[in-house]
Amino acid sequence: MPAPAKVIPASSVILGIDPGTVVMGYGLIRCEGKAISLLHMGTLNMHWEHDVFERLQRIYNTIDEVIKQYQPQHFAIEAPFYGKNVQSMLKLGRAQGVAIACAMQHGLPVTEYSPKKVKQVVTGNGNADKERVWAMLQHYMKLTEKPKGFDASDAVAVAVCHHFTLQSPLAALGSKSKGWDAFIKNNPGRVKE
Repeated sequence: MPAPAKVIPASSVILGIDPGTVVMGYGLIRCEGKAISLLHMGTLNMHWEHDVFERLQRIYNTIDEVIKQYQPQHFAIEAPFYGKNVQSMLKLGRAQGVAIACAMQHGLPVTEYSPKKVKQVVTGNGNADKERVWAMLQHYMKLTEKPKGFDASDAVAVAVCHHFTLQSPLAALGSKSKGWDAFIKNNPGRVKE
């Protein structure tokens, strides 16, 4: 039996996170049916903090405060991209883990998206640059300002990606769909011989 569809309620808030151990972006959008609006976006800048564990504590505290203030119903985070620097990947994974742990502590459902998936959903091109992503966000939400940096706008893009993904008719298949075999098994009346 397919998993029940995850559908965004008529009005809900999504928190998107662009994780980082030096700069973390976060963005909140409100979804009213298919319409989306920007509630808030910001960055946590930790350039001056040299202790890695203090940075992780600041990430947790910031996300905790944002969740308490805006009461999101969904939490979406960008997955680390695979690079050549193993140490950077480990640090980024820690930051992502702390963010996810905070969301789970608040009882939020967590969804992870690859950077390529976010770009694909938001712009239609998985290789789009950050300027193109921001231009599409401006279009969707009628924004005129420019971001001070792309960490916050990337986080907003993750939230928008989550919104569009949950609005997709394919969301009804659930994340545990096993392809055509599962579809045929669950829909025998739709198979024509």
